Amino acid sequence: MAERTMQWFILAQLLLLVILQVRAKVPTVIVFGDSSVDSGNNNQISTVLKSNFSPYGRDFQGGKATGRFSNGRVPTDFISEAFGCAPLVPAYLDPTYSMKDFANAVCFASAGTGYDTATSDTLSVIPMWKELQYYKDYQKKLRAFLGVPRANEILSEALYLLSLGTNDFMENYYSPSSRASGRQAQFTIEKFQDFILGLAGKFVKDLYGLGARKISIGGLPPMGCLPLERARNQFSGSGCVEEYNKVAKDYNWKLQGLVVRLNSELIGVKVVLSNPYDTLLDIIQNPSHYGFESVAVACCGTGMFEMGFMCNRFDPFTCTDANKYVFWDSFHPTEKTNRIVADRVMKDVLSVFL
Repeated sequence: MAERTMQWFILAQLLLLVILQVRAKVPTVIVFGDSSVDSGNNNQISTVLKSNFSPYGRDFQGGKATGRFSNGRVPTDFISEAFGCAPLVPAYLDPTYSMKDFANAVCFASAGTGYDTATSDTLSVIPMWKELQYYKDYQKKLRAFLGVPRANEILSEALYLLSLGTNDFMENYYSPSSRASGRQAQFTIEKFQDFILGLAGKFVKDLYGLGARKISIGGLPPMGCLPLERARNQFSGSGCVEEYNKVAKDYNWKLQGLVVRLNSELIGVKVVLSNPYDTLLDIIQNPSHYGFESVAVACCGTGMFEMGFMCNRFDPFTCTDANKYVFWDSFHPTEKTNRIVADRVMKDVLSVFL
């Protein structure tokens, strides 16, 4: 009996050692991006693009609307939890959190933003240069909180997650105003892709200069299959807009090339591409395989146009079970979809950091 107890004790110690080793490889997750990963920063700024009200967060812990554009958690919450960090990535601007929380995970993302400052200007949200400025402020506070050696160790071993780009195309390039005086008047779509890629590359290099060594860049989803775009495509049968999907695929292909170049140019860095396109498209094309029933329309309201303030608790059409829907509102996936995408990214891409 004593021998068996000792064996269990040794096994428990070995498991604890493994957990600590995994945690040591990625001690914290640091998030930059848009509404796909914003955990509440937009709550604290003056913008119409918010989601800190019901029914957002309906399936979150306690049914709380945190500012996440979903009925529950977003992909980075699941990724952070998988690395043994915080199960909920706190928003840096949320005054209810402290450096004790931010030492485990932190989010600088702002719904509605993009690599292009013209994108963030559209909805008066936090531009990427400002997200980087907040990160610099975070670095100073982390060093004061933990001491310089420990903070620098965490910053160099942290996993940096970038998830943005969709707004640059859908809310910027393809917006009606862009045709006359915006980016569409300046660039062909191919040149605009290259323009965004240049900004993405610069942002990664800026992070690298600040000590980041483990970086994941998010690709574009099948943008033409978002319920909002399908609703706008009613005259063509409400199917996916293949033009937008092709743009996303071409951009992701170019983004993979950028990742290769960054890995060859920057010493000691590991940059990976976390591309949600294929996973989301498979879910959309084969929803029953994942337990979904509705793809073309979202859960909130009519499921065609509602997002942000249009998705509110007064709409009588909102679905009762979001788990049957791929999308929560006309632009954002449900928590169930977010979990599937996050699990696939962890398995296929981010596992290199374990």
